[in-house]
Amino acid sequence: MAKRDYYDVLGVNKNSSQDEIKKAYRKVALKNHPDRNPDDKEAENKFKEAAEAYDVLGNEEKRRKYDQFGHQAFGAGGGGFHGNVNDIFDMFGDIFGGGGGFGGFGSGGARHRQTKGSNLRIKVKLTLDEIADGVEKKIKIRRAKIAQGVTFKTCPTCNGAGQVQQVTNTILGQMRTAVTCSTCNGTGKIVDQKPSGVGSDGLERKEEVVAVKIPGGVQDGMQLRVGGKGNEALGGIAGDLIVLIEEIPHDSLTRDGENLHYELTLSFPDASLGTSIEIPTVNGTVKINIDKGTQPGRILRLKNKGLPSVEGYGRGDQLIHINVWVPKNLSNDEKNVLEGWKESKNFKPNPSKSDIGFFERVKEMFS
Repeated sequence: MAKRDYYDVLGVNKNSSQDEIKKAYRKVALKNHPDRNPDDKEAENKFKEAAEAYDVLGNEEKRRKYDQFGHQAFGAGGGGFHGNVNDIFDMFGDIFGGGGGFGGFGSGGARHRQTKGSNLRIKVKLTLDEIADGVEKKIKIRRAKIAQGVTFKTCPTCNGAGQVQQVTNTILGQMRTAVTCSTCNGTGKIVDQKPSGVGSDGLERKEEVVAVKIPGGVQDGMQLRVGGKGNEALGGIAGDLIVLIEEIPHDSLTRDGENLHYELTLSFPDASLGTSIEIPTVNGTVKINIDKGTQPGRILRLKNKGLPSVEGYGRGDQLIHINVWVPKNLSNDEKNVLEGWKESKNFKPNPSKSDIGFFERVKEMFS
């Protein structure tokens, strides 16, 4: 695939200043940053493409060559950058405010990259009761750790630098660039001695129990990151443990964001005469009073009996939807009683303005 114009990649033009180019690169890089787009290959490629463009346009000499000869100024390999994501953090860490901007991937002044182990992912099932107040879960995982007794030595290929020099022939002569050492993957070290049964990477898988604090208000599909509890890496730092939240449906409560809904079905006598009844909430049962003459479709609101906002912005409500049960089968005595009521004016439908319709109840529910 043909390379895109470097100015188009950064969204600038040939008259843009160096400061404008730097700001444009930072905007594109942050948008496609790996920490913001985990496991997104397209975003990673755009992140690398932006780094390649900035490596050229952010350097006055390279930019002049590019303006005159285009991509051919740097041979078949394109611009001066040929590394991976971690190399970008090493080269342009100051662009992100130090440390790669989000994930702490080493500063712009680092000589070689700091390898990070792969992430682990696990699913945790939570009840609404657990989500209501937050919970600490003990999770058993198996993760790769550097085996006891493993020793390291300086990489013979790069002599500990983590990088090797690569020479590319161009129409302007030879271009010398630094690329990540393939022997040590940029760490500058390799395994020297290891115990029997341990692989060439010096890692072994061990079971470990991790305590994960889950805040109240999390939702199904959310991911929590526990730093440093993923797989370890030779000469680097451990990856992260990614915890995927799965919400277990409640027997009688339905969730809608921070609000909870409960369907309460009353008998005709209870709705007519009024009563008190216990209903479930995420904090145990509560007793509520049902006014006499309560109409089906009415919605009662229990303030702050819903779920907390995961961002800490208050708590939702529990909404109680009133239904009235109409019996399907009646005894002869029951039929006779009802027949006697049919002509009573009190049993003729005569709703008042206070007996609001369906759409008004919906508006009330979300107000």
